[in-house]
Amino acid sequence: MYGQLLSDKTVFTHQDTLRGSITPERAWWDLTYYHLNIEVLPDTKFISGHNTIQYTVLEPANVLQIDLQEPLKITKATQDGKPLQVINDGNAHFITLTEPQRKGASNAIDVYYEGHPKEAIKAPWDGGFSWKKDDNGKHFIATSCQGLGASVWWPCKDHMYDEVDSMDISVTTPKNLMDVSNGRLTDTKTLSDGRKTYTWSVKNPINNYGINVNIGDYVHFSEVYPGENGDLDMNYYVLKDNLEKAKKQFKDAPKMMKAFEHWFGPYPFYEDGFKLVEVPYLGMEHQSSVTYGNKFENGYLGRDLSGTGWGLKFDFIIIHEAGHEWFANNITNIDIADMWIHESFTAYSENLFLDYYYGKKASAEYVIGTRKSILNTAPIIGVYDVNNEGSGDMYYKGANMLHTLRQLVEDDEKWRQILRGMNKTFYHQTVNTQQIEDFLSQETGIDLTAFFDQYLRDTRIPTLEYTFENNTLKYHWTHIVSDFDMPIQVTLNGKLQWIYPTAEWKTIPITSKTFKIDSDFYVDHKKI
Repeated sequence: MYGQLLSDKTVFTHQDTLRGSITPERAWWDLTYYHLNIEVLPDTKFISGHNTIQYTVLEPANVLQIDLQEPLKITKATQDGKPLQVINDGNAHFITLTEPQRKGASNAIDVYYEGHPKEAIKAPWDGGFSWKKDDNGKHFIATSCQGLGASVWWPCKDHMYDEVDSMDISVTTPKNLMDVSNGRLTDTKTLSDGRKTYTWSVKNPINNYGINVNIGDYVHFSEVYPGENGDLDMNYYVLKDNLEKAKKQFKDAPKMMKAFEHWFGPYPFYEDGFKLVEVPYLGMEHQSSVTYGNKFENGYLGRDLSGTGWGLKFDFIIIHEAGHEWFANNITNIDIADMWIHESFTAYSENLFLDYYYGKKASAEYVIGTRKSILNTAPIIGVYDVNNEGSGDMYYKGANMLHTLRQLVEDDEKWRQILRGMNKTFYHQTVNTQQIEDFLSQETGIDLTAFFDQYLRDTRIPTLEYTFENNTLKYHWTHIVSDFDMPIQVTLNGKLQWIYPTAEWKTIPITSKTFKIDSDFYVDHKKI
């Protein structure tokens, strides 16, 4: 989703480094399990609870870093019931362990906290809690925290490199309200005063920002989808007044699953099922608990982002946010600077959905139509180790980069197998850009080094300069990085053919001056 794009930031602080780097106090332990247990008090916008954090010792040490953002406070931390010293450094908290931490040992700490969490004013772009009311005056609450980080509402190891292997989420709500979180509902307890505690269990690795709490006056319906890996439970939670609208609109969900299993391989989280959950903001890719607030309309809040008409053929939030189950939740970036791995492939998934149901021409028109939103003011890749995202061009420029790469592959079935192979090779893994670049170069059989340097690390659009001299066409690339030599298809001499421009001028005989560049390539051109 369009998360907290922090790409305008150019000056970084000590806090940015603590948040965005693998500090020594993070590196020595491997996260294995969380049990987050919280109570939400909407009348006072207050939360309290604790997180049990299990880990394996990789190297002996005795200080670990836990992240929790102000104004929330850690009230105590314990190991084996014994209190531990906590030294606070802004949003990073350094906990000193008293017991020996032996290599290979599995240990746990409990971190207790409370407070009034940051309120999201315009979720999901500025993370935190959304405290809203539904049309019947009942509380309607949700969390969102991409970019800003999960530590905005719960204590955790808040860095993308170390995903927890499994997790339980227990949320206590006021009476007559339900919590929906990630994974499967495994327990519901009713307390003496009518409050309820809902426990959800996640069996697969999950990134921190993918974990969520959604509280409302929900009703539920479901279906079983016959997927590539067997029967998949697809569950839907919406406000009771929206049940009939949801039953109609959410038919896009099994359509999405069919198209994306075709293109990307099996849904990555069969054990946890798939959910769409209505929330009081636009939506977000929370793993196995995709949130939805697109007003039960096609397009993006009823608009076609491509301007072609094709964007009104599907519900943007269902397709885009569910696409993230493969790119963000299955394949996760290690550092948020590489967030294009999440967003470029998922923006590209929108036109692959169209390709599956409406054909290749429709999908091409859609992705080409989104080019009008590309700014080319900053590189797609951000600054490493300081929790810095790259340019928002990671969406539409990234999608058009991948659409261009599909043309270079020249074999749609091979391209499909590359996308499926990518999800299989990096299944449930955290990765960096270099791993993705190397994989795509290897599988396409094309050295894509300069290609990715051009589109991910440079803001210039490759421009084909050309001129006619006598009976020849002269052409070359300008506005390019070193060694950029991408071939391109053009209409020349009355037919579609490949030419092979470089930075140096080349010539080709012509029989007419009719010359057109294939619009499937994201490039510019200039006749001189």
